[in-house]
Amino acid sequence: MRAPAPSALVDRAVALLDEPGRVILGITGPPGAGKSRLVELLLPRLRDALGPDAVGHLPMDGFHLADVQLDRLGLRERKGAPDTFDVDGYVAALRRLHDEPDRTLYVPGFERDLEQPVAAALAIPPSARLVVTEGNYLLLPDSSWERVRPLLAEAWYVDVADDVRRERLVRRHEQFGKTPDAARAWVADVDQPNAELVAATRDAADLVVPLAAVVE
Repeated sequence: MRAPAPSALVDRAVALLDEPGRVILGITGPPGAGKSRLVELLLPRLRDALGPDAVGHLPMDGFHLADVQLDRLGLRERKGAPDTFDVDGYVAALRRLHDEPDRTLYVPGFERDLEQPVAAALAIPPSARLVVTEGNYLLLPDSSWERVRPLLAEAWYVDVADDVRRERLVRRHEQFGKTPDAARAWVADVDQPNAELVAATRDAADLVVPLAAVVE
């Protein structure tokens, strides 16, 4: 598959603003595919094109349940699965972007060093007409995630070779404290089942972006 150039992706995102009102662009894909990397690539280019205050960022990762809640629910060992996120809070934030465009929206971020959400870490001002949100489960068709897609103008799926994605995840888990064996076990037992769920949503995306060809 031929990858679109970064400039073509920016042009496509900017063209979404041909419609009146605020627009939300969703970036999805399995764990380790490179969603955050694509967003890091796009955001400065979009801000150059539209103005620094015209583009907002709302990552789904901020809606991880905190470890204290995962422990209460018995979900700590499945952290990252669809039911370990506050999907209601995420959907409510997306709806507020549309329903309250004249108000600043404060949303949680996710602190990788702590592996915990941080309340009100990000602010989306009224001037942000285009908001980019990224996460694994934007196209999931059930378990309350189906409420996300109608709130997005488009959803782009980040694609990457499975072996590359797995090794990237192992390195990430090692970076944040897991031993190599524990990292590989987590990828196999937790991340991979989640990745398979997400991969099943690929055909529902408006655009498939083979990330390696875009950024390397």
